[in-house]
Amino acid sequence: MARYHCYWRKVLMCVCTPCICLALLFVYITVMLCMDMTTTATAGKQILEAHYFVAPGTLRNKSVAALPKTFWKLYSNGDAFWNQLQLAIDRRFNPILRPNNIKMGSEDATFHESLLSQSFSEVINLEQRNFDKLPQQLQDFMRHMQKRDYPIVFQPDGVCGAGVKDEKEAPLLLLAIKTTELSFKNRQAIRQTWGQVGWIAGQKSNRSRGVESGGYVRRVFLLGKEDPEELGMNLSELLHMESKHYGDILQWDFKDTFFNLTLKDVLFWNWFSHFCNRTHFVLKGDDDVFVNTPKMIAYLQDQLRKPEAHKTINEFMTGDVIDAAVPHRVNKSKYFIPEGFYKGYYPTYAGGGGVIYSGVLTQRLHHISKRVHLFPIDDVYVGMCMTRLNAYPIHNPAFLTFDFPEKEEDEPCSYHKILLVHKRSPSQLIRLWADMKKTLPQCWDVPLRAEIEKVNKPERQD
Repeated sequence: MARYHCYWRKVLMCVCTPCICLALLFVYITVMLCMDMTTTATAGKQILEAHYFVAPGTLRNKSVAALPKTFWKLYSNGDAFWNQLQLAIDRRFNPILRPNNIKMGSEDATFHESLLSQSFSEVINLEQRNFDKLPQQLQDFMRHMQKRDYPIVFQPDGVCGAGVKDEKEAPLLLLAIKTTELSFKNRQAIRQTWGQVGWIAGQKSNRSRGVESGGYVRRVFLLGKEDPEELGMNLSELLHMESKHYGDILQWDFKDTFFNLTLKDVLFWNWFSHFCNRTHFVLKGDDDVFVNTPKMIAYLQDQLRKPEAHKTINEFMTGDVIDAAVPHRVNKSKYFIPEGFYKGYYPTYAGGGGVIYSGVLTQRLHHISKRVHLFPIDDVYVGMCMTRLNAYPIHNPAFLTFDFPEKEEDEPCSYHKILLVHKRSPSQLIRLWADMKKTLPQCWDVPLRAEIEKVNKPERQD
């Protein structure tokens, strides 16, 4: 009997074991298929949702609005010329797409030049984009937007602008003013008023707090060239005499147009990196702004005294900050940018009428600009470079690039409350400078507009 049961047990084992194994294999395959489908669905969802790369730091930076997502699209949804060009560059340095190659060629100028040129071959040529229908100034810009190696015509003699005499320490501030050959009156008014060079005393809000601060100031005017045929005269000889007399002219051999203001930034950053690397701050502005230089000096000295200043100064930029702006689409505007050239929001940027940034940041902008295609609007271009540095300008209400609000200009000591205001004529500069000196005693303790806003709105971070 025992032999009989043993026989049937062996039979059952021979028959059931394969069945059990098949059943277990079926269960295993079913489970793996379900897991694979779930993973695929999740990955697919991630791919569909990962339309944007948000630059690190944008979400934790409370001083400015979040960067519009459309600026950092990984996948182009149109054929705008500039977007396509820049996308080819950004993908090569994107930390997500190329985590191991983000520093590739970072110090090689030839590498960046070839990269910029190569991106042109990766997009559709200009003739297929209704190039001839674009405004003439944009056509001119697009024809030359690859070129950046313009020779210098006039420059200060081996120094960082006028004002080097008797300096006992590194310059605190370089005034870098964009101007044109024809704007001699503007330059002369600046030289006689807020743009004086040498050691300049700073004006603190409360004179009882200690020793009056000050710093060395230098000055340089940034110019392109006028077309003698269009102008009807050649101003080169007059400009040569002006350069020789004042030592503050920096001119390059490119046509001085509104869309070429970006070239002044790029070429100035390059020149600064070679001749001005000891300078603490740069004021880049137009030749029709008025600057409260004594208050500016005191303000900058305060920035250098702040805790951890050696770190924050690396990305320090302040001015009238503009967030989430869109391109002008009205073709009569000088800022007109058609959709065929650029789509999306502009990055956060400081208005180009007048802005302050550190000397260290100036050199960083020089390096990063080598992999950012030129853009026709200069202050927007600076914002594009800042975004790629993961740095953001700080809004300062004392910078009035759109003039005083309502009737604030008529209030007592109004010009003692600001650091910069735009626009003022040469005669207005001279009158305002005289008025500032005259009213200085009674307006000495008046705080800046930025300080007033901090008192009224303590939650705001300027």
